[in-house]
Amino acid sequence: MFWFEAHDHRFRHYVLGNAPLKQIATGFDWVEGPVWFGDAGCLLFSDIPNDRILRWTPEAGISTYRSPSHFSNGHTRDRQGRLISCEHGTRRVTRTEYDGTITVIADSFDGKRLNSPNDVVVKSDGTIWFTDPHYGLSTDYEGTRAEQELPCVVYRVDPATGTMQVMVDDMNGPNGLAFSADESLLYVADTGRFGTDDRQHLRVYDVTEDGPLRGRDFHRVDAGISDGFRLDEDGNIWSSAGDGVHCISPDGKLLGKILVPEVVSNVCFGGRARHVLFITASTSLYAIALNRRGLSTL
Repeated sequence: MFWFEAHDHRFRHYVLGNAPLKQIATGFDWVEGPVWFGDAGCLLFSDIPNDRILRWTPEAGISTYRSPSHFSNGHTRDRQGRLISCEHGTRRVTRTEYDGTITVIADSFDGKRLNSPNDVVVKSDGTIWFTDPHYGLSTDYEGTRAEQELPCVVYRVDPATGTMQVMVDDMNGPNGLAFSADESLLYVADTGRFGTDDRQHLRVYDVTEDGPLRGRDFHRVDAGISDGFRLDEDGNIWSSAGDGVHCISPDGKLLGKILVPEVVSNVCFGGRARHVLFITASTSLYAIALNRRGLSTL
């Protein structure tokens, strides 16, 4: 089978021989931030350079959800099912209310503007955790080139009070992030400063009430970099990489790869039983049905 590569016998039970990798949409510039809305039967994702959030449904295909999107990147849903977005252009994290209005969750820290919020997750207590690297400030391609005012860190914000705290401060370019099922661990990808010799890898942190959290190296993909990722119900990490999606066990071992003909930026689980892996990869959107279910975040 040309679309997967097993590195451990367990991976052969995760993929289905009669479920091909499908390119379900293409023609974009750089897609990111997929999030599944099961109650609406649709996937939302960002086409960052074209300043828009797109919607995909099996029946209608691609339509525009929001344009302009302020160069939105990563998205998730909060515990009430509302869209949470990271916006490069406005350097903020926002929530889309049920009536379509926008609420600003965070746009500054200690009196200084955020850099370019990149990816976001919501913990079961309702707190919003997001990465704030510099990528949206470094060029005009995914935002607006501007001066960086704050270090590149991971923040936690309580949307009820607006209280913010730095939770991870030992990375040059924090990017994708996700919690383990019991929320005792936080996985974060460090994609460093592009064009340098920064070490680009996944780290894992023991979650406590106060930060900064203490972390340790977890895994480094062997092709490209780990950008966005999600976990399945068994705690395996499905991470973007230069040659596709890598499946990594909870103990940091590469189990196998889904080979994709474009550089992958991010993934999310969705579909009828959270068994479909949606993949944003450079100019295209892909999907593949797996013999695994994604970890539910709602």
